[in-house]
Amino acid sequence: MEGLKSFILMYAGLFAITNPIGAVPVFMGVVSHLPIEKRHEVARKVSITVLMTLITFALIGQWIFKFFGSSVDAFAIAGGILLFRMGMEMLSGKLSSVKIDEEEVTLEEVAVIPLAIPLISGPGAITTVMLYTTRENPVIVILTIIAISVTVYLILSSGNKIIEKMGRVGIKVTTRMMGLILTSMAIQMIINGIKGAFNL
Repeated sequence: MEGLKSFILMYAGLFAITNPIGAVPVFMGVVSHLPIEKRHEVARKVSITVLMTLITFALIGQWIFKFFGSSVDAFAIAGGILLFRMGMEMLSGKLSSVKIDEEEVTLEEVAVIPLAIPLISGPGAITTVMLYTTRENPVIVILTIIAISVTVYLILSSGNKIIEKMGRVGIKVTTRMMGLILTSMAIQMIINGIKGAFNL
């Protein structure tokens, strides 16, 4: 039961940070001229890239702390500040816009940059999985990352339907709600880091 609770909390946090729903307008802007099969192919490659990126950072997180002589608490404070900034940007409704000429880049390049990195698995998500790994069961963290990657694929591959049902206004509202959740998580992360650093 405790493991399930941790999974749900981590999934909710990563979902808010990666914000795959907010990435739908960008994704559709990039692949709207492609047939549905190609859109699904790009969505699949995006989700695989997100999976590989987050798992890599989750697994080497401890090593990075030791190598650079940092601490979990210091990283929590820095990560919290970063997430707070991201949350404020989401609250203000800022979404990246990308226009890509298919003749200049391949679909693989589009799937990796900018869709997977940094749009979905950006610094905030990377920071979060590294912190999760130091505080939670690594197996549950990996399962959470896998679940998020599957969610990314399902949402992006259903981009047309999501935009039709929610509309751009609905997506903006959802992004702002996730921004509010993210800022509150960021503040708590900073508080926890300060308490740990000063043994409060």
